Amino acid sequence: MDKYIKGILLLATLCCSCVSWGKRPEYKLELKDHLFYPAEIEIPAGRKVKLVIHNHDSTPEEFDSFDLNREKVIFPKKKAVIFVGPLPPGRYGFFGEYNPNTATGTVVVTETPGNDNRDSDAH
Repeated sequence: MDKYIKGILLLATLCCSCVSWGKRPEYKLELKDHLFYPAEIEIPAGRKVKLVIHNHDSTPEEFDSFDLNREKVIFPKKKAVIFVGPLPPGRYGFFGEYNPNTATGTVVVTETPGNDNRDSDAH
């Protein structure tokens, strides 16, 4: 009987974890002609968020950020996912390592983000 209760508690914990993981805000960035769109994106402070970056170019690019401590190669015509946060309010720069003069942007972390680039279909 004790194993039965422990199994139910474990299952309930896993379900709660999946639900909270699924509610992570998702934001989209696009890379076209070696430029990030939007070049500035707002995310909420204190929350881990998912950035989905779609490279529309015919060449690879590497999303790189010393501020966010992230880097990831995004192959041509492919998407990449990067998780950032939770972060305190502030401005965090990022750039494309293969095109650092054009592919630049900023993640703005605010207490009350007014960003419209969040994916409303994210779950």
